[in-house]
Amino acid sequence: MRPDTVALIAAGAALLVVLLPGPWRLTRNVITIVHEAGHALTALLAGRRLRGIRLHSDTSGLTLSRGRPYGAGMVCTALAGYPAPSLLGLLYAGLLATGHPSAPLVLSTVLLAGVLVMVRNAYGVVSVLLTGAVLIGVSWLAPAEVQDAFAQVITWFLLFGGIRPVGELQRIRRRGRAYDSDADQLGRLTGTPGFLWVGSFGLIGLGALVLAGGWLLA
Repeated sequence: MRPDTVALIAAGAALLVVLLPGPWRLTRNVITIVHEAGHALTALLAGRRLRGIRLHSDTSGLTLSRGRPYGAGMVCTALAGYPAPSLLGLLYAGLLATGHPSAPLVLSTVLLAGVLVMVRNAYGVVSVLLTGAVLIGVSWLAPAEVQDAFAQVITWFLLFGGIRPVGELQRIRRRGRAYDSDADQLGRLTGTPGFLWVGSFGLIGLGALVLAGGWLLA
């Protein structure tokens, strides 16, 4: 099967997972894990002290770090969550397009190991371990063709799955129930409207999808 055909099938499968309520409820925790990993990694790079990550059964998450509650480091930390799945998907697309089909599986395993060390609640530990078990199972037991296809599905899932939560965020904000959302925190930190940050998250996600799609379907 031609690589672009595999990519197209993988894109269709990932899109169905993101759009259908049942599969999305089962897999959304993966997006939350990457979201919180984005906060955590950026906090460390900004010189903040990482206190831990919590993942909840309603697919929400929380990353706690210690440092100044204002300034560039805090802004970057708050900004990093929503774009993280899309940017990770873009990285994976670049690796796949340049002939490194196993790299997304390896990097995903490393990412999960890093998150596992910082998770501070039982549900989060179980969620990360189950996700890791799927990755390791495919990496060890599946033939190379299946691994390559799975890496494609993961990549497209991150690209599509990074966009849907942005729309969900704005719907919650319209109901006045997202005072502590990343967008509203960024608004308070920078003196700008929260909607500006929601739009920025959406543009980053769409830009990553278009760019990655061009690489994978070429």
